[in-house]
Order: sequence, then C-alpha cells, then structure tokens
Amino acid sequence: MPKLIGALSLAAALVCSSAATAGDADAGDKRYHESCHACHGPAGKGVSSYPKVSGNPVEYTREKLQGYRSGQKFGPNSALMIMMAKPLSDEEIENLAVYLKDAKYE
Repeated sequence: MPKLIGALSLAAALVCSSAATAGDADAGDKRYHESCHACHGPAGKGVSSYPKVSGNPVEYTREKLQGYRSGQKFGPNSALMIMMAKPLSDEEIENLAVYLKDAKYE
C-alpha cells in the first residue's frame, strides 16, 4: 500500500507541475498584442518582412524566443527580436508560445 501511495503522489506531482508550466493562452494573447502585433500582424500571420509566427509547436516558439533573449541571431530581423525578447520572462515566453500555437485571425 505505501508503494501505491508513493506512486500516486509522484503522478499527481507530475500532472500538477506540467499544468503549471503549460502556459496561459489568454495572457499570451494580451502580451502579443502589447509587443508583437505591430510587426507580426493579427494572430501572428506575418506582415511585410516580418515572418508568420503562429501555428508552430510550442517548443519551437519557446526555443526561438529563449534564443533571441540570450542574444542568438537567426535571421535579418535578429537585432530587433533580441531587443524585444530580452525583457520577456520564462512565463511570458511560455504564454506567447501557447497563444501562437493556435492563434486565429478573427
């Protein structure tokens, strides 16, 4: 019985921790429209030389934003993206990634 309780406790902890890091699409939507909308357009569909950023897996967007935040260059707009990503917290990056995965133009 103690082994079963331990296993159930571990499973509950894993479920709760993954839910805590799952991100908040509504918060991501709000942050996107504060900082990203002007260049990447409605729902991340891209504008002019600024690429489409919606529809990618959460992991992809998270890694890109973390990379920019750390100063990595990925393309011609890297300097701008590095500047925009520097102040983002891990939570904001996760929220943006979750929002952008399924962002829809309305």
